[in-house]
Amino acid sequence: MLGAARRIAKRLPGFLQAPLRVLWRSLLNSGLSERTRYRLRIAAEQVVFEGQTEVHDLPEIFHYWSNRYLRPKFESFGCSNPDDFFLTFAAQSLRESSQSAPTLLSIGSGNCDTEVRLALGLRSVGLTNFTIECIDLNARMLARGRELAQSAGLVGQLRFVEADFNRLNLSRRYDCVVANQSLHHVVELEHLFGQVSTALLPHGRFLVSDMIGRNGHMRWPEALVLVEELWASLSESRKYNHQLRRLEREFVNWDNSGVGFEGVRAQDVLPCMARCFKFELFVGYGNVIDIFIDRSFGPNFDAEDPADRAFIDKVHAIDEAAIHAGTLTPTHAVIVARSADFAGATRCWNGLTPERAIRDPATSGVRPAVQS
Repeated sequence: MLGAARRIAKRLPGFLQAPLRVLWRSLLNSGLSERTRYRLRIAAEQVVFEGQTEVHDLPEIFHYWSNRYLRPKFESFGCSNPDDFFLTFAAQSLRESSQSAPTLLSIGSGNCDTEVRLALGLRSVGLTNFTIECIDLNARMLARGRELAQSAGLVGQLRFVEADFNRLNLSRRYDCVVANQSLHHVVELEHLFGQVSTALLPHGRFLVSDMIGRNGHMRWPEALVLVEELWASLSESRKYNHQLRRLEREFVNWDNSGVGFEGVRAQDVLPCMARCFKFELFVGYGNVIDIFIDRSFGPNFDAEDPADRAFIDKVHAIDEAAIHAGTLTPTHAVIVARSADFAGATRCWNGLTPERAIRDPATSGVRPAVQS
């Protein structure tokens, strides 16, 4: 059944993808066993990603925003972007290692483009005797990763393991563990974090760049109010959803977790990490701005248009003020996590600690202001 469903889904033209999502969601919510529903999610996840050669591509308006507003936050901690973040702290862990051949683990590697860039970066700073284990559910993506590693001259330094990280059992210890935009796909976060915590060597670091907002990448009510106010000010040309291929005259607070694992437990990533790890670094950012710079609506905005740039500047300012005031919590974070016996202080951006960034589903979301 699952194999047939995957083959049929792959043949569907683009305009049928949104109806397919609705149909699949209703199937998942029917009277199927938990095991069958999980297997259906696995099948959907593989269909979504096995043909994606570019997983992290984003519209130009995102790069306008990130270079103007996100880059300075990274630079205050010695790096300039997520790739540089992984390289900086992975290199630090390898330099502190007593292992003759340090090993890194990447969880949810996909096409392994991040891992190839990381390996090349480590070699460029004089670190050569290491191995990166790349774990992913999708065999086709790992095959592309293997080809990419070969073309980059990294044969032997990247290993490829097909596995479901919801069921992962780690049998060795690592100098560094990397998770790049993968944790929001994990159902069994507690199990995974327990495995990582046990597998990290004492000097090891768990490096994370991920989404920490509401499940399914929905907006919490306090953020939704702001999105809807901004939505009302936009022309229809700015309201076309490029991913679902539909015009949204009224903003739809879409739940992306209804088909595969996209954002399935995003809101639990940070609180679960806080129970398993200590934080060496935490930089939280974004919320309302996500809607206007992502793959769905971001292509509607011209990064070279002064009016569009002014609108993005305005939305960013709303986010920053509301997060600082405690009325919003961030939806993204880069994190350097350490084992539970880490005794160092947490470095964070502008007073926003991990504890301040957790949005309790049982509350209104309004919290005391962040202390700079």
